[in-house]
Amino acid sequence: MSLASWFRWNEPPNRISQRNPTEMVVETLMMELSWQIKHAEKQQRERENEYRKMKTGVDYGWLVSYPKQGYDISPGERLQLEDMCTKIHPSYCGPVILRFRQVVAEYEPEAQEVSQLFRSVLQEAAEKIKEEEEAKKLARQWNTRNRTSISLATFKSRSRISPFMSDIKTISEDVERGTQPNRRVWSMPEFRNTK
Repeated sequence: MSLASWFRWNEPPNRISQRNPTEMVVETLMMELSWQIKHAEKQQRERENEYRKMKTGVDYGWLVSYPKQGYDISPGERLQLEDMCTKIHPSYCGPVILRFRQVVAEYEPEAQEVSQLFRSVLQEAAEKIKEEEEAKKLARQWNTRNRTSISLATFKSRSRISPFMSDIKTISEDVERGTQPNRRVWSMPEFRNTK
């Protein structure tokens, strides 16, 4: 019993992912890139076989052995692409993958060109995200600016300033009348609400 608790064999595995959403986006997008590279290699081999078949008239495809290791991007380029993937919000991961697949299907690139197409799709998505964030920021600024101007407009329309009312006490009135001013001197105009 103590041996089992030591190795923790009886505990169920933790199935909930402990990774943050950014890591999951990066992993998902990079898996899509590697899958598209492999798919491009396969299509490239098929095109080469078709060309040989047309050229010689004989199918020797069953004799050809392909190397197990295919094209892979350089570590520096992989790091750059992973860095670009971190800028993609999780809600944009699906649309980015769909756009990437659409571009690959449209251009039918060689295996070496797939990473460049992937880079262009990521840049396009990052620019779109940036534009949407700027639009939201402007909308927030517009909404706060509108609220203050509307509240000032409603305040101005409800209150009227009457600077020449006779019941307003000012220092100049007291001087003109020759009376002693009260303890409190009123020098501001009177605000009245009109309904």
